[in-house]
Amino acid sequence: MLAAASLLRPYIKCETSSVILSLGLGLTVLATIGQIDSNLRQVISTELPDRAPAFFVLDIKNDQIDDFRALVSADEGVEKIDSAPMLRGNITQINGRPAIEVAGNHWVLREDRGVTYFATPPEDNRIVEGTWWPEDYTGPPLMSFSAEEAAELGLTLGDKITVNILGRDLTAEISSFHEAEFSNMAINFVMIWNPAALENAPHSHLATIYATEDAEGRLTRAMAQNFPNITAIGVREAITRVADTLGSLANAIRWGAGAALITGFVVLIGAAAAGENRRVFEAAVLKTLGATRARILGSFALRSLILGGSAGAVAILAGSVASWAVLTFVMEADFSFHWPSAIAIVTGGAFASLIAGLFFAWRPLSARPAGILRNRG
Repeated sequence: MLAAASLLRPYIKCETSSVILSLGLGLTVLATIGQIDSNLRQVISTELPDRAPAFFVLDIKNDQIDDFRALVSADEGVEKIDSAPMLRGNITQINGRPAIEVAGNHWVLREDRGVTYFATPPEDNRIVEGTWWPEDYTGPPLMSFSAEEAAELGLTLGDKITVNILGRDLTAEISSFHEAEFSNMAINFVMIWNPAALENAPHSHLATIYATEDAEGRLTRAMAQNFPNITAIGVREAITRVADTLGSLANAIRWGAGAALITGFVVLIGAAAAGENRRVFEAAVLKTLGATRARILGSFALRSLILGGSAGAVAILAGSVASWAVLTFVMEADFSFHWPSAIAIVTGGAFASLIAGLFFAWRPLSARPAGILRNRG
């Protein structure tokens, strides 16, 4: 009660504000980084597939796809190969109206998107609504649209989508919605058409190869020798480089947060030093009233813990809001609050405030009450 009541005194309020602002600034940066880091780690652990393809292969010509599949499949280290026709097109109209006017500035509408065709539903794309076309369908163009993106665009079954492909506007009716899990690193398309609508247009093929690490070198050499026009992208190397880049960025941010925290701690020490004379007088009064050194020290320590904990609590609130905004609006990822990081921030803030408070508590405790009160009088 003594420590809590002292925080309301006018000469302590200034110290309270200094501690919360100085220490809270550094802790806020750390809290923001901690929440973002925890959420990104959760995304990586839960959404990335257990088994990623070894290669993405682009620009496979129509007359090469069969030979390409045969060459790759012959390697004993290859576990699986998937391929799909690949065209590019941008959505220009929805139900005869400009697409952006209907659905806004959605990422699907901003630039060209991959377009493919299949006679039967792809293995990794489950149909969630509507029906797929017959294998021999040759009627007006039909399309299966990614369910999540369709919901964001406000699309329904029967809507007509106009896509500019190779400079020509083609319109297809949405007959079904399918799941497209882009995080699994498999072949996924927002738009899948019936074959008769696109198969005669000039296009190439895309492939993913799942292989053991020791087979990657052999496959790279074989593809370069037999199909010099294709582009093979090593996924393992790309993931490693991305991970290294993100790690370097995270380290740089942590160093910046550490610098802010050190600056805040220096200001905190300055605030504690500035209030030392007030604590000397306070200790003298309390001794005169019969308080023991242990009781006074406990009051000072508890006050410091309350101030540090308050700075940590403010930092958690501000950091959570900031990290939610970054993840939601910048990274377009889901946000969830992680308690371990928050508890560490509060504990660290309380401990830093306690150390600074106790460091400047020894002189007030050793001062003689009579001399202090005589000088004040």
